[in-house]
Amino acid sequence: MSAPERREQLLDVTTALALGRGFHDVSIEAVAREAGITRALVYQHFGDLPSLLEAVVGREMSRALSQVSETTPTDPREGDPRELMIHSLRAFLRAVRDHPRTWRLVLLPPEGAPPSLCPSIARGRERVLAKLAKAVRPVLAPGRESRHVELTASVLSAISDEYARLVLTDPVRYAPDRLLQHARWLLQHPALEPPAPGS
Repeated sequence: MSAPERREQLLDVTTALALGRGFHDVSIEAVAREAGITRALVYQHFGDLPSLLEAVVGREMSRALSQVSETTPTDPREGDPRELMIHSLRAFLRAVRDHPRTWRLVLLPPEGAPPSLCPSIARGRERVLAKLAKAVRPVLAPGRESRHVELTASVLSAISDEYARLVLTDPVRYAPDRLLQHARWLLQHPALEPPAPGS
């Protein structure tokens, strides 16, 4: 096994252990045992346990941001903004379904996570909110954009995250297609329109 392949194997093993037991139960010995190698080889690749855990966080956050970038709506003027958001949500939920380890780490962080995990998640969320705000601006009625666009983006992001958690925790009951039907209803339901200015 090449050095890059071994490194990926160790990151995979560590991620599985962290998601199964929590980060606080991950040790170099446990990683080596699961990988079928000596502890010395783990130390050779990562130096120490904190470095190994930071590498796990870095890799999974990079994967999550890459997947989110692929699901972000393009120019909202290129079609019905609501349909573009549904298309984006569909891609996001499928990414969550297809890469559950990555998204469990981001949306359902295990106990004992490295200190860098929460700030990494927060930075990723800021990027997502900025792109989502740009996408939802055309959906709001004229005159309401400046007042409601940031709030609308935050609420839609929270809803998307909750949909993703449902996919992760109960994928049979909450399949992406069912959640997309609900999202379409939410976007079209008149009772959910932002209040008029001054209200």
